[in-house]
Amino acid sequence: MIQVINRALDILEIIAQHPDKPRSLGDIADTLGLNHGTCANIMKTLVSRKYLDQVGAKKGYVLGSKSFALSGNDAYRKDFIEAARPEMEILTHDINENSLLAVLNGENRVVIHRVMAEQELQVRTSDEKRIYDAASGRLLLAMLTDLEIDRFVNKYGLPNQEVWAEASTREMLQSAVSQIRKEGYAIQVLPGRQVIGLAVGVEKNTKVVASLSIYLPEYRYMSVDKVLLVNKLKSTADRISQKMI
Repeated sequence: MIQVINRALDILEIIAQHPDKPRSLGDIADTLGLNHGTCANIMKTLVSRKYLDQVGAKKGYVLGSKSFALSGNDAYRKDFIEAARPEMEILTHDINENSLLAVLNGENRVVIHRVMAEQELQVRTSDEKRIYDAASGRLLLAMLTDLEIDRFVNKYGLPNQEVWAEASTREMLQSAVSQIRKEGYAIQVLPGRQVIGLAVGVEKNTKVVASLSIYLPEYRYMSVDKVLLVNKLKSTADRISQKMI
């Protein structure tokens, strides 16, 4: 294996873990156990090729336009995250629950931005989960075309009973997808954890390209106006979508 290529990929993967947070040269070099000079030279090349952007002198590095373009998904673009960030901050401040922006990647949904609330009891979800096992993933799946869903199922299979009992056969999955499309949101009750997930779609050029979601303890969910909560999610997603026209 070519060592410098491995090091360049290691650098990109570290920065991609939190694409909205600049990472300093020293932090990256120390994390990888690299000589600072060697790391600086590699990163200088990545910046020149637009795989990294330097935010400013001593302010760190973020993924560049070429890194986002490689995904082939508009939702990974920085301008999408920048459009979503202020609206998500308003939503999180308003409802005091964590909000997440996620996209499809293979059989998983991947979080590309999150805003944390100030609740003492936080509900956290991993950056990457199987589509069937997340409200955001189910929403994104439902917004695919019927043909795309068929291809997805043929490639990755159906959810099992433990993950999504209401969609464990082709007929049940189609029924669940129809309900999500009709209501305009997906809801997930995580068994044994007393956690509720809610997700709505974010559009670009009339196509859903990302999901906006929240996850909260069941006891807090039971004490709020559920219609109002969903409507706040939808209105936030609509404002993000309008910025992406």
